[in-house]
Amino acid sequence: MKKVQLSITTLLLASMVWVSCSKDDNEEKNDGETLTELPAAFADFDTDNTTIMIDGNDIVIETNGLPNHTSPYWSSTHPLYVAPTATTQEQMAPGNIDDFNGSFTLRVSGTPTKANSTSSTGLGPIGIAVSGSVIYNDEEGPGIPLDNAAGSLDYNGAHTGPQSYHYHLEPIAFSDDDDNLIGVIADGFLLYGRKCASTNAYPTDLDESGGHTSITKHNAESEYHYHIQNELYLNQYYILFPGDYQGTPNDIQ
Repeated sequence: MKKVQLSITTLLLASMVWVSCSKDDNEEKNDGETLTELPAAFADFDTDNTTIMIDGNDIVIETNGLPNHTSPYWSSTHPLYVAPTATTQEQMAPGNIDDFNGSFTLRVSGTPTKANSTSSTGLGPIGIAVSGSVIYNDEEGPGIPLDNAAGSLDYNGAHTGPQSYHYHLEPIAFSDDDDNLIGVIADGFLLYGRKCASTNAYPTDLDESGGHTSITKHNAESEYHYHIQNELYLNQYYILFPGDYQGTPNDIQ
């Protein structure tokens, strides 16, 4: 009787191990499932300037680099041209928006995760905005803060050069002290305006990159995302992304 009892116990233990291993295998397969539809936030991207596709478990964003709103950086004959207000003709950077061939492509995971360690942003594009133009960090050159170039920025906190029209500051044409989507950062996490849909107020639990985990206006389930931090820069601006990537960044080509 004792020998039979031990045999049954052994079988039960073996069965539990098999079930446990099978469960892990299934979880790994579920983690790698192919995306069947784009996350709702990507519907906010301008369809004239961007093309967004699913490729396996990745999301590929292609853009012509052009904004869908007015700016003094358009050629004076362009229908979206407006006279400068936040800047002056003398302070503006050289080059018009329509002089640039600013096509870019970004591939990100459809289910981005935070990396084991953060990584610093570099010069050039660090994200793609819903308007079609690209997002830059808070530097004007290697180790050179934006301060001296702030006078060249239009009312959307953007200017031209060296490759395209790009945003450094809160772009009030499509996000003005609200919870609207700004775009997607190169590590795959979304960037929203200064307010959070979870409280309809400025979030108070942001990390050093301006990120936290909560619901958004596009997702009723909590997810990690970034916000423009509600901290004044030069007493009048809000920098889009002054921190480090929390995820693993991909090149914007």
